[in-house]
Amino acid sequence: MSLVELLDVPAPAKINLFLHVVGRRADGYHLLQSPFVLVDWMDSLHFERRADGRLQRHDLGPALPAEDLCLRAARALQAASGTTLGADIHIDKQVPWGAGMGGGSSDAASTLLALNRLWGLNWTRARLAELGLRLGADVPFFIGGDNAFVEGIGERLTPLSLPPLRLAVVKPPAAIATAEIFGHEALKRDTEAVIVMGYFERGQARAVKTAASQPGGWKPEGLQHDESGPYWKTEELDFGRNDLQAPAENRCPEVAQAAQWLQARYGNSRMTGSGSAVFARLKTESCKTLDGVVDREANAIAPPLATFPAAELPPGWVGRLCSSLVQHPLRGWAD
Repeated sequence: MSLVELLDVPAPAKINLFLHVVGRRADGYHLLQSPFVLVDWMDSLHFERRADGRLQRHDLGPALPAEDLCLRAARALQAASGTTLGADIHIDKQVPWGAGMGGGSSDAASTLLALNRLWGLNWTRARLAELGLRLGADVPFFIGGDNAFVEGIGERLTPLSLPPLRLAVVKPPAAIATAEIFGHEALKRDTEAVIVMGYFERGQARAVKTAASQPGGWKPEGLQHDESGPYWKTEELDFGRNDLQAPAENRCPEVAQAAQWLQARYGNSRMTGSGSAVFARLKTESCKTLDGVVDREANAIAPPLATFPAAELPPGWVGRLCSSLVQHPLRGWAD
C-alpha cells in the first residue's frame, strides 16, 4: 500500500566544532574542513502526497521566502525523477535563519528523503546526496545521516563517532550574508589541513592528525599520542577555530557580543558555520536538560541550566541548550 502522508518529519540543525578554510578552487569556491555535529534543535515537516503534480508549501510559523531550499529541493527531485506526483509541504520552523546551523539545508535534505519515500522513488542515499549538493554545500551532510568530518566544498564526508556533547547555543537578532564573510579581507584562507585517521570514540577522539605532526612539526593543542597513534581527549575537543569568525565579528559586532556573553558563562565560545549563532560546550557531560538537575561543576561556572535561555538571554536573542545526536533521525530512510 502506497504512502499518502508523512507527518512530523524532523530536520535537525548542526554545529561546526571548528571550521578551517584550507584553500580556494579556481572557480572561487573555498575549500573547508569542519566536524559537523547534529543537534536536537530541529524543524518539523509534514508531507501530503498530491496526484496533480503541484508542489505547495505551507508555513506553520514565520513566513519563509517564496523560493526556500525546501521547495527548491522538491522541485529538483520531481524534475530529476520524472514523477507526476506532487506534495503539500508544511513546515514548523524552529531553527533560526541566518544562524550558520544549516536549518535551510536540513529542511531540503529531509524533504528529499521524505519525498523519495512518499513518491516511491527508491533513490539511493548517494543519488540523493548528489542532487542535494546542487542545492547547497551542507545538504549532503544531512542526507548522509552521520556526524561527519566534512571537506572540500561539503561533498567529502567521513563519519565521526563522537562522545555525547552538551552545547549552549545563542543567536543575536542580526544576520550576516555569507558572501560578505567569504569575501572579507580579514578571512584566513590558508589554515593548515588536517588528515582524518579514525573516529571519535570511547571518550577519546582518534580522528585528526596533521600533515606536519611529525617530531619537531606543528601539533594542535591537546593532541596526544599513544602506541596506536594520535588522539584527542574528550575534554580537549576545543581544538581549532572558526576561520569565518574574525570577518563575521568585523561585519557584525553582535557576533562578538554573543561570543563574549557565552565565554563569561561557560568558559568557551565559538561561532558556528557562517551565520551569527555562537555556541559554548558544557564541559561536564553529566549536565541534564531543562529539568533543574545540574552537575555541581557546571553550575559553578554557569547559571542554573533550568533558567536558560528564557531568564538569561538579552532582548531579541534566541537560544537553547542542545544535545548532540548520535545520528540523523532519518538515517535509515535511504538505505
